[in-house]
Amino acid sequence: MQGITGETKLLGVIGYPVEHSLSPAMHNAAIARIASPGSNPYPALDYVYLPFPVKPQDLETAVAGFAAIAVAGFNITIPHKQAIIPLLDEVSPVARAVGAVNTVWRTDRGWAGTNTDVEGFLAPLQNSLQNDSKQWQETIAVILGAGGAARAAVVGCAQLGCREIHVVGRNPEKLEAFARSWENRSWENGPLEIRPIASSWEALPELIPQAGAIVNATPVGMHPNVERSPLSPTLTEQIKADTIVYDLIYTPNPTLFLRQAREAGVRTTIDGLEMLVQQGAAALKIWLNRPVPVDVMRQTLQKSLGISP
Repeated sequence: MQGITGETKLLGVIGYPVEHSLSPAMHNAAIARIASPGSNPYPALDYVYLPFPVKPQDLETAVAGFAAIAVAGFNITIPHKQAIIPLLDEVSPVARAVGAVNTVWRTDRGWAGTNTDVEGFLAPLQNSLQNDSKQWQETIAVILGAGGAARAAVVGCAQLGCREIHVVGRNPEKLEAFARSWENRSWENGPLEIRPIASSWEALPELIPQAGAIVNATPVGMHPNVERSPLSPTLTEQIKADTIVYDLIYTPNPTLFLRQAREAGVRTTIDGLEMLVQQGAAALKIWLNRPVPVDVMRQTLQKSLGISP
């Protein structure tokens, strides 16, 4: 990384907790590559990307503080993706469709926000589609969780054309509000044709055997609670071998959920690494207004997680 000076511009990620985040390593590696003389045809930029732990009750104060110290932009992770919206001056159509923001940058008019999670979510699934005969229009998708990550997964599954999208949670009131929030909601290219179906956790024994795609959009199993899984071993054993099991968590890698799915005979499991890479690359392009070295970002994460390329 190049030296930090008084002219270095600040980028970062806010969340709580955020100490586990690998985004700083990924983004700083990309920034260092861009800053290397002769590495690209663009002038080098002077940026650094930092993690900022922000408690829910401190979010508004933190955002005001970022404006005061001229932070150029930041990512948002759990639990702030929806709570950040009222604090922004502009919200993109994509983010309004999803109902959550994960990328913010400073403009002359104030803070602007968008959502690059959908792009990141779809990247590995589209690769699976190219390598598999699965017909998405016949697929029943089951999404575990009803937070900001689940919202990106719903839009992604709708874009793929899934026949049904079930969002499963333990809190009936939260589920009902989640389902209602999609009424009259539109995507960039027009109305969403598929509305998510709110399903209780008790419905999982019926849903799991039918599912062609299962997405864990909860934080269950995330570091430091690495020995937890969103599904019991009994439910995991009911997953079909040709079901795509996708855990949006990237640390640990793999999660207990994915390990158990593989042990149960599931042939296609996807971790959150590529989603993190692709949503991060999209955010960095916004902040720097230039192409970014996606391969460097991916390799940095793989090295950090001890994964062979």
